[in-house]
Amino acid sequence: MSNSALFLVVLITAIVMVVAALLIAWLLAPRSTNPIKGEPYECGIPTRGTSWTQFKVGYYLFAILYLVFDVETVLLFPWATIMIDLGIQGLICMAFFFVVLTLGLVYAWKKGALEWK
Repeated sequence: MSNSALFLVVLITAIVMVVAALLIAWLLAPRSTNPIKGEPYECGIPTRGTSWTQFKVGYYLFAILYLVFDVETVLLFPWATIMIDLGIQGLICMAFFFVVLTLGLVYAWKKGALEWK
């Protein structure tokens, strides 16, 4: 069997299995028309007022910055373990990586993303 025919068989099988799983779930899932089911729920306490409140954008910026520097840490450890094998090219690539991250940190600091007001 050629590669394109094998790919077509896998693609069709995947599509059929996804459609079958969705169809079985739709047929067997319990249905409830109770209007209380659509209400927001938090810790068993009924909500007061609207549930659609806006959060400060600072929380999102702080989370994004955390993810950026978390990814930096994850990438830094494997690099440090094979630093000698990479040579000068690896050092230059990692220096560029640190420069980009430092510029991002300076930008966030200047914009006030690290301050809790």
